[in-house]
Amino acid sequence: MKILAISGSLRFQSTNSALLRAIAKVAPPEMEIITYEELGELPHFSPDIDGERSPAVVVRYREALNNADGVLICTPEYAHGIPGVLKNSLDWVVGSGEYVDKPVMALSASPSYMGGDKAHASLLQTLRVMNVTVVDPASFCVTLARKKMNEQEELVDTETKETFRNAFADFAKAIHSSLEKNEAKEA
Repeated sequence: MKILAISGSLRFQSTNSALLRAIAKVAPPEMEIITYEELGELPHFSPDIDGERSPAVVVRYREALNNADGVLICTPEYAHGIPGVLKNSLDWVVGSGEYVDKPVMALSASPSYMGGDKAHASLLQTLRVMNVTVVDPASFCVTLARKKMNEQEELVDTETKETFRNAFADFAKAIHSSLEKNEAKEA
């Protein structure tokens, strides 16, 4: 099962990128988590450069989404919303549909007690309008995120590990269900 992991932050040492790396260590062995590395390379979305003239980086992004069985997004909160670079990546696939019916585990993480709740709400609103299958039990805010990891980017407390193991189990169920539906459509 291939999972495309997208951090909404361009900083390598961001809390969200670190959390993605930390939770990947507690993901089930059946999940291959592939980190998307070109978020900052996507040009500003414009229908004028889409279609047959789509930039190569956009084509690679769409291929990565098509090859993924599910998508794991972890976003910070900037000015009560998701970062522009993450929104831009979503804009690139609104019309082409790579996210349609795709199971998504949507997280926001913050060093604060709020956990990026406004960014999370904004992300969910955008994903739902795109007809994404948001896996609700696996989509939540992570408060005080830095305190839940050590310097080796490992989750440090049992409760957080269990939360993510349960989230990945729910995510896997949604992916299996989606794959079965797709197989039935093709038969």
